[in-house]
Amino acid sequence: MTSAGTDFPADGGDEALRAAHALAGAFLDSLPQRPVSRVPTPQEMALALDEALPETGGDPAAVVGEWFARAERGITASPGPRFFGFVNGGVTPAALAGDWLASAIDQNAGLWAGSPAAAQTELVVLRWLRELFGLPAAWEGALTSGATMANLVGLATARQWAGRRLGFDAAGDGLAGRPPIVVVASSEIHLSAVKCLGTLGFGRNQVRRVAARCGEVDLVALAGLLRGIDGPVILIGNAGEVNSGHFDDLAALADLRDGHPGGAWLHVDAAFGLFAAVSPRLAHLVRGIERADSLAADGHKWLNVPYDCGFAFVRDGALLREAFAVGGAYVAGGAGWDPFTHVPEMSRRFRGLAAWCALKAYGRAGYRALVERCVDNAAAFARWVEATPGVELMNPAPLNIVCFRFVGAGLDGSANDELNRAAVRTIQADGRAFVTGTVWQGRAAIRAAFDNWRTTAADVGLLQDAVAQAGASLSA
Repeated sequence: MTSAGTDFPADGGDEALRAAHALAGAFLDSLPQRPVSRVPTPQEMALALDEALPETGGDPAAVVGEWFARAERGITASPGPRFFGFVNGGVTPAALAGDWLASAIDQNAGLWAGSPAAAQTELVVLRWLRELFGLPAAWEGALTSGATMANLVGLATARQWAGRRLGFDAAGDGLAGRPPIVVVASSEIHLSAVKCLGTLGFGRNQVRRVAARCGEVDLVALAGLLRGIDGPVILIGNAGEVNSGHFDDLAALADLRDGHPGGAWLHVDAAFGLFAAVSPRLAHLVRGIERADSLAADGHKWLNVPYDCGFAFVRDGALLREAFAVGGAYVAGGAGWDPFTHVPEMSRRFRGLAAWCALKAYGRAGYRALVERCVDNAAAFARWVEATPGVELMNPAPLNIVCFRFVGAGLDGSANDELNRAAVRTIQADGRAFVTGTVWQGRAAIRAAFDNWRTTAADVGLLQDAVAQAGASLSA
């Protein structure tokens, strides 16, 4: 017999969904006017949310509403048109609808038998993405949680390739006692790729870095470094350096790869830069990317789908499967594609549905228009920076990121760095726009990234006002 009071409550689902829908709708409606951030302190958030585990539960609809009310001060309006921090896109209506449905039907997208619908949808999304970016049709890949995991997929396959060149199975035998695998990248390698190199056993501190001039790797220095390496090399290139959006010459990197006597694998971190390929006037920036051996990109950046979503593509599908495929009687192969053979995860969220809905709803023309509008917004803001006294552009903006800084009259380097750190805090606290700080070529700076489908010229104007007023208040 079941003891009284121990049955798991199963009611309240419809009311909870209606409550969540109402809260979500009100939040989305508020985005044009809502402060982008209220910049709460950790202490404020702990006071709002921290409590002991309840002994007994409550009404699901009431629980949803309670959380929102208590957490609202810490909710950043990152899907909105004036969030220019990091490189975050904002979810489109079609993608959001697909994501909600994916949560409701709760499919495990790890293997064909778990959900043929999820597996086949992902295959279609991958084909559409190859077509959108002009990538080779034979490349294989998978959706991931973001660019970090996409980098891991590409670099794990590169590790498998390098191990085979050196006479061992990296995934099967491990790296212990084996010849070292050399990894070469520019000084502007993204921290997500560095994190993956540590996870994969290469060592975060073992990357051989080549200086990047204005964000682009020095090809002469890179060629000289490669001449001194006898064995196989994993070469990491950037398609969209994160501080100012600059690109390595990918065709030249592919030439260096082809000419290395010991063999080389070219992996391209194209988290947001890959989207330049959708615009005829920007596609030259990624010339040569079709010659890469693997690449990583983000969906929750310029595809404007919800967190989390990224994707990886690899030229050699057999090596990709070597890196990740494992066997077990309880996961015997089904009639179709098993995604877990291409990624680290076994159980996976059905993130392919949001991507399918977005690509189906907006198509090639829609994404071209989105990318070009974002790039035009970035260019307009960069022109404003150049024309505004007391503000300077740190590097030309070829795509969608503008890196700039305030220059205080009579301030030395450290004082000017503190001025810019204070400016980031001031702009964020103002609430009209959200930017993030960085360090560029040894100097504190500010970044504004433009990749949200909602952002208009009027929103760019509000960013300019917020920046100008922050500078005036700090100068005073």
